[in-house]
Amino acid sequence: MSRRQRAEIDAMVRRPRPETPRSMEELRAGFRAMMAEMIVPAGIRTRTTTLGDRPALLVEPAGTPEAGTILYFHGGSYVAGSPETAMSLTGNLVTGTGFRALSPDYRLAPEHPFPAAIEDGLSAYRALLDSGEAPSAIAFAGDSAGGGLTVTTCLAARDAGLPLPAAIVAFSPGLDMTRTGASMDGKAGVDPFFTREGMERTGAMYLAGQDPHQPLLSPAVHADLTGFPPMLLQAGTNEMLLDDSTRMAARAREAGVDVILDVTADVPHVFQAFAGVLDEADEALERAALFLRRRVRAKGLTAG
Repeated sequence: MSRRQRAEIDAMVRRPRPETPRSMEELRAGFRAMMAEMIVPAGIRTRTTTLGDRPALLVEPAGTPEAGTILYFHGGSYVAGSPETAMSLTGNLVTGTGFRALSPDYRLAPEHPFPAAIEDGLSAYRALLDSGEAPSAIAFAGDSAGGGLTVTTCLAARDAGLPLPAAIVAFSPGLDMTRTGASMDGKAGVDPFFTREGMERTGAMYLAGQDPHQPLLSPAVHADLTGFPPMLLQAGTNEMLLDDSTRMAARAREAGVDVILDVTADVPHVFQAFAGVLDEADEALERAALFLRRRVRAKGLTAG
């Protein structure tokens, strides 16, 4: 554990904020630029493909992959990001597990608001099942908004009568569009990335007038998690979304779901992306990879 590393990361991400709201083009470009600074591990190969009816990125270990697939959902508040912006996370999960990962380029708001991203996630999962992969060989993983999609896509799959994946790993997931967690106010100012005003702006783009008080928008508050696979929720104490994870863990326990709530002190939102420069990020990703290796069982896997 390194106090110096944590302090340096906090200082780095506390960049001056523009006084006026940025355009969507500027917001997306800024997110791409920030994520391009993250370290992508060596020992992987990538190629573009299609999953369901959306483009996707296939990430594989350089050697022979283990049998198993991670369906990875990138972050970006539902309005920004792509499979490429999450490569520091996806790549480390691939190298840590030996599994391949497929990351769908799901549609973004405001052009494609709720429930477009969930529909694309469900389509991607259905395509994996249709290709012959056993659900026991598939895990959902994602960060931030993508962490939210690990849960809401699983809800949608269950509602569609599909078998559920073997496991869920969510890094700093966004799980409550009602924004009622105590950490939304308690961590304001401590969180170096978010403000309530900024989150409400991007949230409104995704909601497009929908009531946030429903399971597919606020699963930490309203979802029935009965039958869910084991979950690993990782978050940092320096983030406004912390209570999205703590409340989701409580709901999972109440529903009889195996859940690990893994909270790291004095680190920001999606701190795992700082792998290679922050010891806590490397250690958290190692724990996530171990969780996935123990849960994914590749019975009946057909290579795609």
